[in-house]
Amino acid sequence: MAEEREQKVIVPVPEAFRAQALIKSRQQYEEMYKQSIEDPSTFWGNIASQFYWKRKWDTSKPICSYNFDIRQGPVSIEWFKGGYTNICYNALDKHVNEGRGDNVAILWEGNQVGQELRLTYRDVLKKTCQLANYLRKRGVKKGDRVCIYMPMVPELPIAMLACARIGAIHSVVFGGFSAESLAGRILDCKSDVLLSCSAVQRGNKALNLKAIVDEALMLCKQKENFTPGTCLIYDNANAVPRSKVNWVAGRDLWWQDEVRSCSTEAPVEWMEAEDPLFLLYTSGSTGKPKGVLHTVGGYMVYAATTFKYVFDYQPGDVFWCTADCGWITGHTYICYGPMLNGATQVVFEGVPMYPSPSRWWEIIEKYKVSIFYTAPTAIRSLEALGDKHVIKHDRSSLRLLGTVGEAINAKAWLWYHRVVGEGRCPIVDTWWQTETGGIMITPLPGAWCLKPGSATLPFFGVEPVVLDQEGKPQDGPCAGYLCIKGAWPGMARTLYGDHQRFAETYFTTWPGYYVTGDGCQREANGYITLTGRVDDVVNVSGHRISIGEVESALTSHKSCAETAAVAFDHDVKGQGIYAFVTLVEGVSPTEKLKDEIKAAVRREIGSFAVPDVIQWAPGLPKTRSGKIMRRILRKIAANQFNELGDTSSLADPAVVDQLVETKRGNTRISKL
Repeated sequence: MAEEREQKVIVPVPEAFRAQALIKSRQQYEEMYKQSIEDPSTFWGNIASQFYWKRKWDTSKPICSYNFDIRQGPVSIEWFKGGYTNICYNALDKHVNEGRGDNVAILWEGNQVGQELRLTYRDVLKKTCQLANYLRKRGVKKGDRVCIYMPMVPELPIAMLACARIGAIHSVVFGGFSAESLAGRILDCKSDVLLSCSAVQRGNKALNLKAIVDEALMLCKQKENFTPGTCLIYDNANAVPRSKVNWVAGRDLWWQDEVRSCSTEAPVEWMEAEDPLFLLYTSGSTGKPKGVLHTVGGYMVYAATTFKYVFDYQPGDVFWCTADCGWITGHTYICYGPMLNGATQVVFEGVPMYPSPSRWWEIIEKYKVSIFYTAPTAIRSLEALGDKHVIKHDRSSLRLLGTVGEAINAKAWLWYHRVVGEGRCPIVDTWWQTETGGIMITPLPGAWCLKPGSATLPFFGVEPVVLDQEGKPQDGPCAGYLCIKGAWPGMARTLYGDHQRFAETYFTTWPGYYVTGDGCQREANGYITLTGRVDDVVNVSGHRISIGEVESALTSHKSCAETAAVAFDHDVKGQGIYAFVTLVEGVSPTEKLKDEIKAAVRREIGSFAVPDVIQWAPGLPKTRSGKIMRRILRKIAANQFNELGDTSSLADPAVVDQLVETKRGNTRISKL
């Protein structure tokens, strides 16, 4: 029962790290946490006062007002009401004005080795002002929506900051989404402007973004007779030359040609704290994407504060988050959180396996990265390739590691800690959501011992509760539904144009609580371990089984690099378990190995949890942010090959074809 033993491991924080940490003990944390819950006006007011406010919020009233109980009236959340600020000003101008303009803001590493760029805070401010002035020239004003569909070039966060500077609401769409998905997002928020790129090189493949833009705008016209008035295209000549880019005269404009002559100084639009900052679309259970809306003041304070304390950020650190700005992680921990703290960070355009599996470790060595934040799925993929690609590179600069996107199993956690972090770097296993705006449950790395697979304790201002099936709060050690009591500054305020759906999705099931949709286990010491989405529960012959538990048991076998399990209809059991298994490099797939893996699940959980089907998988369908698309795996397991839906956002769509081909041929599949 290796995985069970691994989950019980407690990893102390090295004393050398603790001595220098911002939060050095659990006692210090508990004192700060208590104030954040009992006296939020003082706690958050003191933190918010460290930023520049053109006009301070009304200090004669509570700093926050909210209603989570739909029986008492409409759902509402307000923080710093009446205060006026600007997040771009605090992320850029403030540092320049205080003498930090020559500090490096962005260390950009392109897809190809040797493509690189260093931008100081002064550089970023100038480029941001130029784009802000151009947008104003095109008629963009406060409250207008600007859609951004770009790869991870420096101009992506610059575009976000330029929108924030003039009060426009940015809606970033991941640069791997299809034309249909892009069109749907443009139409939902009626974007006045589209900022995009000619193309992007991902690994050894070039993706023609402009062709996707053309198709999306054609769909917008066909569906609702609407198209953005301005389509500004960044010339990414590294991927595709201008001569090969389709062009619509009168609509399309080259970014470099239009923006370079604009002034490098641009006035700031002072925003009320509850004015919208951005929209970010996330998948909904009904299939229609939800436009999650975040506002200026609360998000600014929460993004900056979580970055500072969770990553123990200190002057001289080099931060690297491997996410894409098309996801919330990139918004909060690439664009806003680091820059609000004046941090130096790596921004990477490429993929981890190109041109070799050593690329990430080469970058860490090259830029002397000290804080590294990535997804468990990437960790497992790299673990499967063995230690050799990691250990040949100098990682002595690293002092803190982090994970985001999903729960990390203990086996991968321990490999990440032992091999990547050389056994000396604490790991912050963070839980949060698009809707929460920032990290909610996480270790504070200098304050308490770590437990592989556990997100441990809530961040300041966050009150988690564990509800049973009747919606009653449970005390002490327990398992149940994770909900949040009370508002925190970074939370979403609504879904764009559909506040009723916002209330129904997050506040109707158990009035008075924000319903996360995740299950969890809480231990006697308060540590919280996420167990997966509450709808990821399989009922096999009357046994309720967590898919997360099954996957953890599967990966406890030394030959399993990564796994994903889904439910499928079973004539006898009601539901069965279908497991997709990616093996460690060099391991041969055999029927004997399937039996061994099933035996591991039987040992870890019990015979009722043994998968009915194991299918070898050369890879799993994942978005570029590292999320496994279980929706696609469910369709494959059910032989619904014509209902796979949009696979354009996947890092490698070819994986789906391979899985379907294997399933259709009924090869290498074991059935009980």
